[in-house]
Amino acid sequence: MNSITRKYRESGAAHTVLELDVNNHAGVMSHVVGLFSRRVYNVEGILCMPVGDGRSSRIWLTVAEDARIEQMIRQLEKLEDILSVRRHGANHEVFERVGEYFRQQETGDRRQMTEAYRLG
Repeated sequence: MNSITRKYRESGAAHTVLELDVNNHAGVMSHVVGLFSRRVYNVEGILCMPVGDGRSSRIWLTVAEDARIEQMIRQLEKLEDILSVRRHGANHEVFERVGEYFRQQETGDRRQMTEAYRLG
């Protein structure tokens, strides 16, 4: 369990993971997080990686699950560079795998690092 997951489970607050496919060019991340910032909506975790030939990227966001989440998803879908938005439950494995990768990096176990890093 990584620190983000642990924090939410201990506090009892619900959260969700949003998976965004976006065009990969300068300013896209700024537009995405700016949308959340303007609405005073806290983003707890961000992970971004290029997909395929590098023309698109995938962004995962961990955000609080509250009454505004549906509106936030609709707003994201309106952004020009957003190709798709998918919503996952709190136990989505992407942040857990990244956390495991860094834990293994600290111990120096390269074989386990490779297994943990496969984000699927």
